[in-house]
Amino acid sequence: MIPADCSTLKPTSEFQPPRQPELSTKPEPVAPCTDDALETLQGQLHYVFNNRELLIEALTHRSYFHESPDKSRSYNERVEFLGDAVLGMAITDILFRENASLSESEMSKLKSYLVSREILAELATGIDIGRYIRLGKGEESTGGRKKSSLIANTLEAIIGAIFLDSNYQVAKSVVMQMYASTINRAINQHQHYDYKTTLQELSQTLFTTLPEYKLVSERGDDHNKTFVYEVYLNAQPLATGSGKSKKTAQINAACAALQTLHQRGITVKQT
Repeated sequence: MIPADCSTLKPTSEFQPPRQPELSTKPEPVAPCTDDALETLQGQLHYVFNNRELLIEALTHRSYFHESPDKSRSYNERVEFLGDAVLGMAITDILFRENASLSESEMSKLKSYLVSREILAELATGIDIGRYIRLGKGEESTGGRKKSSLIANTLEAIIGAIFLDSNYQVAKSVVMQMYASTINRAINQHQHYDYKTTLQELSQTLFTTLPEYKLVSERGDDHNKTFVYEVYLNAQPLATGSGKSKKTAQINAACAALQTLHQRGITVKQT
């Protein structure tokens, strides 16, 4: 059944980083890839690299590589591709082995949620990965260290680098420690609930049409935007939702729409 209250089920991509301290008490900026910076990051990852060059590659954005080819042997997109596959396998493995009560459908939805850019960006923000990335001047000037997609991709690259530096079991262990509280929260609070699909099914049942999402507004800097979407059913506006990405805003609009319909006594079971 549709949850009666979506307030506790809000996708964690709405994560807000802690308020920054006053300027006078801010920590000194970290110089990316110095020995001290790498030591700090490895401590946060709970993994020490045998080959630090793999970690440096994972932290190198293509903008830095193209601007300073003499200072880097490669950039992180290939190892990010690998990390995406390792992460997907590790999350699937963890859900299957650690949660015997989950159905195939539940595991599929949980996996999609847990490997999403929003969750990766939340985890990356939690260990302040943006401080360690090697960026080109152009990307730096546009707030690259705070871009959700960029820090999420970097975290995937780091997971790929850990796999190359060790093996699958070690990489899975790092992922398990990194994701432990997020997985528990997602299962206990049903944060993987597929609001958009449920609303789509309901709209097709009631009106034989699909929901329509319209962008109402977007505000904030390019690296810190907030989007607001309104969802329409049968050409009628039903609810709005906001988020740090268009996808999140639409999910929250669907969640609000389902809550409104639930209050009206209209529900649909989700398989």
